[in-house]
Amino acid sequence: MTATELRARALQCLTEPDPMAKVAAVYALSKASEQGACLPDPAAELTSAAQIPGRPERPELVPPLQVGRRAMNTPEGRAMLIHALAHIEFNAVNLALDAIWRFAGMPAAYYTDWLQVAREEAYHFSLLEEHLQRLGYGYGQFLAHDSLWEMVAKTSDDVLARMALVPRTLEARGLDANPPLRAKLAQAGDKDAAAILDIILRDEIGHVEIGNRWYGYLCRLRGLELIPAYAALAAQYKAPTPRGPFNLEARRQAGFTEEELQTLVSAGTRAAPADAK
Repeated sequence: MTATELRARALQCLTEPDPMAKVAAVYALSKASEQGACLPDPAAELTSAAQIPGRPERPELVPPLQVGRRAMNTPEGRAMLIHALAHIEFNAVNLALDAIWRFAGMPAAYYTDWLQVAREEAYHFSLLEEHLQRLGYGYGQFLAHDSLWEMVAKTSDDVLARMALVPRTLEARGLDANPPLRAKLAQAGDKDAAAILDIILRDEIGHVEIGNRWYGYLCRLRGLELIPAYAALAAQYKAPTPRGPFNLEARRQAGFTEEELQTLVSAGTRAAPADAK
């Protein structure tokens, strides 16, 4: 039976293991929300006995260093990169759905904001999966890692930590990584993939902005200052220190302040020598 409350339906979408069925369910939930037929109940306390997140048996998940190199001069290498991006977007669908159902007591706009994120991430996944099919592959045929979802799981106890360390940290890294990846794909002659990355960058700026906005809301609610609170959460949850180069213009569009960007660049510069491989 399909739930009629938005957060409960988001949980049903989250536990769906089939990627394309999950995409279809997210689209249906978004449409119902837009029509006013599925409203959030911020006070609802939800639980689930199902596996979270729902995911297919493949791809096999391995540590990041075991995923393998993605050489742009071979069709398989390019497919491996597209597959890695599709896996990120699949996880991003799940993290948006998890942000909806897990955290009670937020304003109604919080839940509809994250439903917008889920819908757009589902669209990104669909674009990348279709492109993989055109290349002769499909989602699940290559290895993948689970770093994004690991931070989602670690921050399941606190919505402030979730907003700080998933959209503002891990997803914001996508703003930095997108332009060089796009350039590599375009140089390899894959114009369709480059166009998909243009769409993803456009939408991801909005997703990070949503994370920034709700992080700021929660900091104000708890009487915290943005930068010291972020530093404390990053240390508590052992978040990775982002390294440059940074897409500062995209980060500005996503709502980072100049003071935050200066702190980011300074921290990234200090981390670079120690983290260099």
